[in-house]
Amino acid sequence: MSLDTARRVLRIEAEALADLQQRLDGSFERAVDVLLACKGRVVVVGMGKSGLIGRKIAATLSSTGTPSVFLHPAEALHGDLGMLMREDVVLAVSYGGETEEIAALLETIKRLGLRMITLTGHPRSTIAAASDVILDVSVKEEACSLNLAPTASTTVAMAMGDALAVTLLDRRGFSHGDFAALHPGGRLGKKLLRVENLMHSGEAMPRVSVTAKMPDVIYEISKKGLGMTTVVDADGRLAGIVTDGDLRRLMQQRGAATIDLVVGDCMNRTPQTLGPTELAGGALRIMEERKITSLVVIDAGRKPVGVVHLHDLWTLELF
Repeated sequence: MSLDTARRVLRIEAEALADLQQRLDGSFERAVDVLLACKGRVVVVGMGKSGLIGRKIAATLSSTGTPSVFLHPAEALHGDLGMLMREDVVLAVSYGGETEEIAALLETIKRLGLRMITLTGHPRSTIAAASDVILDVSVKEEACSLNLAPTASTTVAMAMGDALAVTLLDRRGFSHGDFAALHPGGRLGKKLLRVENLMHSGEAMPRVSVTAKMPDVIYEISKKGLGMTTVVDADGRLAGIVTDGDLRRLMQQRGAATIDLVVGDCMNRTPQTLGPTELAGGALRIMEERKITSLVVIDAGRKPVGVVHLHDLWTLELF
């Protein structure tokens, strides 16, 4: 019985989303254009369950590059109307389209000359009539057994908000780096950290001259503890690297004669590198693909500015 109910709920909501997909038209494009042209913030309003959906839409917009806030309509009527500014766009969520608290805001919205987009299941309603763009989020039935509790309708409204946010993200050319800047915390924030925040730099970065003898190379590798060292030319540009593995292979091939070598004669001249603004997730991908444990971070002039090690990524728990 319980499984039958759950399957019916999921079927009704899935069908509602499929209907919404088929119903998308030029109104959606106009809504995106209005939001893209917004020079202020997107102010999302909604009451009850629609208010909860509105909060989620505002949060998703903000996290994907569209500045947005949620304004509780009832609180707005008691002093919070000052949140509205002349360059804002209002995004109203009202399934019935007659929410009294939102209707009471219409005069102020029009007086400020704000454009308004409404997500509603009743395109002929009062709030819809006052809108510049109407997005039809109607459903044939709610998933509630009584056909009363907002279920399918809230799912559809939330999905429409996601569709707007992701379309705006694409239209703005929002990048991984932009996303990282807005998500500095948690597991996601760690994965989106830039390598410049993780790398061993300054005195902690292993570095020897291209003319260094192998005893100096071995000392530098041991001292810095990263299992490798960068090798730089007279101008400070990256000439190559030497790793613990390289040293072992040299010792197997040349024995004690390895000590007499100059590092420039036995280094890896084509090491894998990346820029300081690359993301930690990208660095991890390169290491996994190349089966290496360290990457040299270089600037625009190909001068090494740091080294990021696999252990640094392990501490972030990216795996």
